[in-house]
Amino acid sequence: MLFVPVSGAFGTGEYARSAAIAHAARRRWPRAEIHFILSRQAPYAATVPFASTLLDSSPTFHSAAVTRLIKMFKPTIVIFDNAGRTAQLRAAHRQGARIVFISSRYRQRRKAFRWRWMRMLDEHWIAYPEFIAGHFTWLERFKLKRLGRPTVRYLDVILSRTAPDEDSMVARVGLKQDGYLLIVPGGGTGHPGANDAAEQFLGAANSLAETETVVFVGPKAVNPSSRLRCFSSLPQADLADLMSQARLIVTNGGSTLLQAIACGRACVAVPIADDQPKRIQRCAAAGVAVAAELTSAGILRAVSKLLHDETARAALAQRAASLKLANGVEIALNALSHLAEMA
Repeated sequence: MLFVPVSGAFGTGEYARSAAIAHAARRRWPRAEIHFILSRQAPYAATVPFASTLLDSSPTFHSAAVTRLIKMFKPTIVIFDNAGRTAQLRAAHRQGARIVFISSRYRQRRKAFRWRWMRMLDEHWIAYPEFIAGHFTWLERFKLKRLGRPTVRYLDVILSRTAPDEDSMVARVGLKQDGYLLIVPGGGTGHPGANDAAEQFLGAANSLAETETVVFVGPKAVNPSSRLRCFSSLPQADLADLMSQARLIVTNGGSTLLQAIACGRACVAVPIADDQPKRIQRCAAAGVAVAAELTSAGILRAVSKLLHDETARAALAQRAASLKLANGVEIALNALSHLAEMA
């Protein structure tokens, strides 16, 4: 399997999604060869736990190199996550590989529904649940009916869980269920126009820690108070464990928000990238999150309001749990198993 996610100096969402699928694939098929093509500018480039080839920037901008690598690896399946050019898809198609494209933004979804791409794609995975990503348009339905391909699936949420025989992260760090607030800025690094996002989240965390136990997963705080626990990063399974038992979660409007909702917790969502306000708006309209502006003061206002309104906080959590979002990792693995049988 060859994974080609968008990668670069900003953001980690595509890589995190691909890595979660790759880890699960390795557990299901221990003998499978897994390879990543990534930008060497990515903050995680030096610590990827899979074989990888590093390029000067995102693979989308290096069609010749990606084409050459596809010819060299002869992959059974190629997974492009928000990345890829027509030339790269054609190279995979010529090699006889099964091709998956993951879209998490409208622009990439529109690319995947172009006639020439649809004729090459075997699977198109939409990274968010239908209530956020939107139903098929009449044109999308027409094209799918006309071509009979690709198979389109909503991944809902990518969320790795702690194995039943593993210790709970919450217990390991001495926390209690509903006894702490969880703040996760996400994003990996500052996005253009929101370079101080982590600092705004951290400012709110420090203020809240004056009266509440707060867990902050992001850049380390300087001299944190006794009530502020800081982690620079965590494995997704440990983060999911913290999410599932938090009293309230504050996070960005990307995939971390969907993970928090899938854990059935009340959420405050703060946009850190230009594709996130609309996503947050849809979650707020569904009654599963509260929006806040990207300032420490704005975050504090939203959190304080919920902390003083048990009924509103419980209603958010109940509606989030009632969505019953599917595990996108299992959806992806089942689709990959089908593609492998067809190869």
